[in-house]
Amino acid sequence: MTTQSARYRVNPSEETIELGFVTIRFLVTGGDSQGTVAMFELLVAAREKLMPPSHSHDAFEETVYGIEGTLTWTVDGAPIEVAPGQALCIPRGAVHRFDNEKDEPARALSVISPAVLSPAFLREMAEVTAKAVNSPPDRERMIAVMLRHGLTPALPA
Repeated sequence: MTTQSARYRVNPSEETIELGFVTIRFLVTGGDSQGTVAMFELLVAAREKLMPPSHSHDAFEETVYGIEGTLTWTVDGAPIEVAPGQALCIPRGAVHRFDNEKDEPARALSVISPAVLSPAFLREMAEVTAKAVNSPPDRERMIAVMLRHGLTPALPA
């Protein structure tokens, strides 16, 4: 039997956020880790592309660990497949995005250090995408949310 104390809890900030074809399961926030790390799981449907624009972040690194399926991360223009058991560290300032180019869903763990990114960013992005019925989400609104939360959208190619 596993018990948890009030101080130490498994998945202390568990929250699931639907963002179009991506399900994000936030597990740890900066409030849980004294600002050192945030952690969330991504579940990406088969053959889907990320809706928000490519972006970078200057205040934190993002490390992605593949759990199931394969996600293709494009980092500074180079496509990199991350499969189960593989990790990719995306340094500050690197422009990146991810897509699932395969026929099966993919699941990955994302670790943000320091813990600058929070569920509030994902909730706001979910609101923007939910308002887009039968059309792409409002790019300008997505960019405004990204900027508010420390992400720098890349210019269209």
